[in-house]
Amino acid sequence: MPVELRPTQALRLWHDVTLDLVRDGEHDLSARQMAVLLTVYLELPPHTVRGLAAKLGVTKPAITRALDTMGRLGLVSRHRDAKDRRNVVIQRTVAGALAVERLGDLVIARHKELPL
Repeated sequence: MPVELRPTQALRLWHDVTLDLVRDGEHDLSARQMAVLLTVYLELPPHTVRGLAAKLGVTKPAITRALDTMGRLGLVSRHRDAKDRRNVVIQRTVAGALAVERLGDLVIARHKELPL
């Protein structure tokens, strides 16, 4: 069943979740990095630098920079495609899966706190 939110409620939810992410002392991802992370974890693989760049409408170097940071945090890993060495395949990690699950739990918890 779809949840109906007023624009102010949706923005409050986004604000509260973002504020929690900034305050928690964990990784502080940019909007682009978060979009990459959620794309990798919510959409079926395979994911490539080229494919993510096309989907997000940004350059391959922009995706590479985002992946560099996310790789250092252990959220994703990258490997050359064995079939086509020109492609770099992005893979999920246990740490990344746990971070995305935690984010989902945070969104649910904050949604429950929204005033009606």
